[in-house]
Amino acid sequence: MLFTKGHGTGNDFVIIADPDGARTLTPAEVAALCDRRFGIGADGVLRVVRTAKDPDGVAFAADAEWFMDYRNADGSIAEMCGNGVRVFTRYLISSGLATPGPAGLPIATRAGVVVAVVEGDLIRVNMTTPRVYAASTATTGPLTFTGMAVDCGNPHLVCALHDGVELSSLDLGVSPGFDTTLFSSGVNVEFTVPAPPIEGFDLHVAMRVHERGSGETLSCGSGALAVGAVALRDAGLTTGTVAVELPGGRLVVTHDAEDRWWLAGPAVLVANGETLD
Repeated sequence: MLFTKGHGTGNDFVIIADPDGARTLTPAEVAALCDRRFGIGADGVLRVVRTAKDPDGVAFAADAEWFMDYRNADGSIAEMCGNGVRVFTRYLISSGLATPGPAGLPIATRAGVVVAVVEGDLIRVNMTTPRVYAASTATTGPLTFTGMAVDCGNPHLVCALHDGVELSSLDLGVSPGFDTTLFSSGVNVEFTVPAPPIEGFDLHVAMRVHERGSGETLSCGSGALAVGAVALRDAGLTTGTVAVELPGGRLVVTHDAEDRWWLAGPAVLVANGETLD
């Protein structure tokens, strides 16, 4: 199996090209590829397939040629991955499979079609509109934090830390506890603290995340989108730009005057290879 390795602010992926939908990836195969000791190592797998050739993508065939079949590190299927979309876009362009039009490159996901705009090293994606819809809590160790549930095409719970609790003090080696009634399919849990103001941005926050099916990751694009949506809401802003600092780098979330939500950040391809069995 030929593969490419890529990442977006440290959120890393194994990319498998399967344009005609000839390959079936089992959960066990995905988990083996993502294993950091016995496999290639990644937070997830991006399978590159034409929308018309995949049963989950065919409904979007009229709007996007390519479908991002994203799998978490444990082999489970996910609806959306904000960093993955940017890395997926970088792969399509670098491999000659697609060329962006004037308005960008449409990419089909299980959460719908998004549009990626390439700007040199950065890629901006017009994402699914985040929906902040319920209060809930997350528990890590002895601590319980209040948060807001956000639907970004996939489920998120954004929790602000109490005064005096530092991001670095959290143990995210195990999944935080959450309301399984509200999040019956699991949830990505983001923990946030305010960061010092910086020029050019309306807000600045820092976050860590535990992703369902992958554990703590250095970055989560849809998680940053959820965090940006909650930050703007809490600040009483209907539009604005939020710089989101993650362990792997900075992502930028923008809600513009045309009611579009953008996620921007780098997307890097680092290696090509071939598995031996």
